[in-house]
Amino acid sequence: MDPIHVAGTDKGRVMLFALSTCGWCARTKELLNDLGVAYDYVFVDQLPREEMERVYADMMKRYNPLGSFPTVVINGRVIVGYKEEDIREALI
Repeated sequence: MDPIHVAGTDKGRVMLFALSTCGWCARTKELLNDLGVAYDYVFVDQLPREEMERVYADMMKRYNPLGSFPTVVINGRVIVGYKEEDIREALI
């Protein structure tokens, strides 16, 4: 998996697992863009099937057993769903 990198202010490791068709995922990306932070993201649903299954299983095992989207990992802190306050707080 090669995540897509978005340039911005370095706030540590910020990774977004998202679906291309998910409105809350789009809002999360928009928030990160508005905050101007550097982050990586992957649209899990756009990966080749075998890779999608591997990335999804890894995401569930490591970060979010429910497998829901968006899942944001900010310096090891996992935020599931669009939670603006939690995201802002984790980026301080």
